[in-house]
Amino acid sequence: MKTIFESSVKGRKLTLLPESDVPAADLKAAKRETPLGLPEVSENDISRHFSEMAKATHGVNDGFYPLGSCTMKYNPKVNDEAASLPGFTNIHPLQPDHTVQGCIGLMKEAEATLCEITGMDRMTFQPAAGAHGEFTGLLLIKAYHRSRHDLQRNKIIVPDSAHGTNPASAVMAGYEVINIPSQEDGCVDLEALRNVVGDDTAGLMLTNPNTVGLFDKNILEITEIVHKAGGLCYYDGANLNAVIGIVRPGDMGFDCMHINLHKTFSTPHGGGGPGAGPVGCKAFLADFLPGMLPEGDDELKLVKPEKSIGMMKAFNGNFLILVRAYAYLIMLGREGIPEIAKNAVLNANYLRVMLAGKYVMPYKETCMHEFVMSLEHEKASMDVTAMDVAKALLDYGIHPPTMYFPLIVHEALMVEPTETESKETLDSLINAFTEIYDKALEDPEYIKSAPHKTIIERPDEVSAARHPKLRYIPEDK
Repeated sequence: MKTIFESSVKGRKLTLLPESDVPAADLKAAKRETPLGLPEVSENDISRHFSEMAKATHGVNDGFYPLGSCTMKYNPKVNDEAASLPGFTNIHPLQPDHTVQGCIGLMKEAEATLCEITGMDRMTFQPAAGAHGEFTGLLLIKAYHRSRHDLQRNKIIVPDSAHGTNPASAVMAGYEVINIPSQEDGCVDLEALRNVVGDDTAGLMLTNPNTVGLFDKNILEITEIVHKAGGLCYYDGANLNAVIGIVRPGDMGFDCMHINLHKTFSTPHGGGGPGAGPVGCKAFLADFLPGMLPEGDDELKLVKPEKSIGMMKAFNGNFLILVRAYAYLIMLGREGIPEIAKNAVLNANYLRVMLAGKYVMPYKETCMHEFVMSLEHEKASMDVTAMDVAKALLDYGIHPPTMYFPLIVHEALMVEPTETESKETLDSLINAFTEIYDKALEDPEYIKSAPHKTIIERPDEVSAARHPKLRYIPEDK
């Protein structure tokens, strides 16, 4: 498809703005040295251009999106309606507290609800995404140790199955990362953990269920080992969708955590945002929380905690994402929230069992919200890789699952169906995977050259990654 610049025709124009009704000003100092280079197109051209772009994208409204660990699920439109109410949209973050009592009240109720779900005592809505929440939580841990003059604690323990943002966030917070291996069952190696904890342990970062989709049966022992060494435990909330309303991170022994509102609580996910990664903590860390927290009963106000680490983002984070999440919570209620986890787990296990006849499942146990397949055998016997199978799924109108993650599984495909997909949709994925496998046996070159029915075929991804074209340069330049 052409870029909007390639559709440009010299002299073609449209009128979007009315004629200026004030005298023109000659801003010589602000003038560009070169022309802006905007495309010259009609309104018809623009409309068709963006419609064509929309058709070329894929989202949950277009088809199945089983992206592992990312919870790409349908977002009820009532959430958007709630976030569009004038009382939430026609406000300014610098308004006096008494003029935005409804908004502060929503923050207070959302905090109480999310704390009840997670087993935390207080929560900040400042962080803009999950990794931002990780960084915030690590700064809370650092502030806690400093307040106790426990300055030698400079190491964060991270399992080898962790999300890549975990070690990155720890390094950003000034910590040294200590990597520990997983056992053959995909869970944390307890002996390895005992061998690395000590007086220099600041904390542990862990998600449970973990990235291979398994709930660690030793979770209480894991957090106890870290606590006995004087460290704190941080819960990566990326996989909270599997246990919401069933078990609470706070009861597992975690001291602080982030929630991905844009995953677990059904707010927009993808396309670069918007995101929200609220951070919850136990009471002993609450004084260090960033930003302003809702306080009061009759007249609500936003109050900065006494030992706050400061501001992680302007004002109160992405407020309208919180509105969407709160609408989702009150719509589901206490009875509906556990159904999210139950259906997500049911869907994942249905897929896992039905596909096990064709594909290798490295972990035989009942999984949680996602499972990992290994195509190591297919690569060795047919020269068909996980990437090839993922590309072939595009011809079925299905977004590929996560590829080559976690790293502890070779030729991995990680599948997360979420709770919002029907049995018919799951069966269509099973059918696609089955047909791809059978076709690979019959004609591996066909699968290796997939996709065949998409707008573009397989690009040179190495060149695209190493030499990206980030801006349009006219040929005559």
